[in-house]
Amino acid sequence: MEDELGTTERVLTLLGLLQQRAVWTGPELGERLGVTPRTIRRDIERLRALGFPVAASNGVGGGYQLGPGHDMPPLLLDDEEAIATAVSLLAGAGSGDAALRALTKLDRVLPTRLRHEVSALSGSVVSFDGSRAPIDPDVLMTLARACRDEVEAGFGYPSSSGLSQRRVEPYRLVASGRRWYLLAYDLDRADWRTFRVDRMTGVSARTWRFRPRPAPDAAAYVQENIASRVYRHQARFLVHAPAPVVRAQIPASAAVVKERDGARCEVVSGAGDLDFLLMHVVLLGHAFEVLEPAELGERCRVLAERLLGAAPDRV
Repeated sequence: MEDELGTTERVLTLLGLLQQRAVWTGPELGERLGVTPRTIRRDIERLRALGFPVAASNGVGGGYQLGPGHDMPPLLLDDEEAIATAVSLLAGAGSGDAALRALTKLDRVLPTRLRHEVSALSGSVVSFDGSRAPIDPDVLMTLARACRDEVEAGFGYPSSSGLSQRRVEPYRLVASGRRWYLLAYDLDRADWRTFRVDRMTGVSARTWRFRPRPAPDAAAYVQENIASRVYRHQARFLVHAPAPVVRAQIPASAAVVKERDGARCEVVSGAGDLDFLLMHVVLLGHAFEVLEPAELGERCRVLAERLLGAAPDRV
């Protein structure tokens, strides 16, 4: 049994070496692992039997090389590499979902003894880009784990009556520019809700597991919520320009752009003031029509008269 364990550890170490650089010769690998080239050849065959595409070539510059395969081979990281990877992902988590997905995967295999060091080092990483809302990496990881493990989460959240305690079934974390949002099923309100992560306090994962409910598309739901639902007024416009062109002009957090056809799109947005909303659509520089609300059509006429009145008389 001990010999079998030693072989397994050696083969895994061999795989890690093959991932470190492009080509290794048999003698180099044998010297690193303390075995003969014949043992290296046997271990290479073991890796091939497990599905890892290890190529061998002769001559000057030849040796063993780990080639691309249908599936990504597992990454073997030593302590320093694991810490560096986790800290980099924590520092870049605000850049999007990919960094957080990679971080939650790394979290599955990161030894407990390294987590404290990762947390300490991540606090030393800052960004000069002040546009990103500050967020506690531990809070982000707690919520990411709760989504992954399908366990309830609890936290304090501001409301009109003060700070309320929320119990939720977390579904997805969604990155939108400078902020992170949690899409979750609010157990006390029996409905889906969007929460800004930077506004949460006392975030904790509970021990109660849940069975995931049929959920809306997380990215679309959060985008529509933060772009229009939270505002006093919501409006829909038919803009006479392709959707990709309009999306490039409007931040995703400000409006939802839906394609109608190759030449037109629908823009859904919200604001506290209809005139403010109308001027933003005017400044896009495209012809457009008001779809709703009806009162916005009257605001168009009032605004048009105001603009015409501001123009100097023609000579």
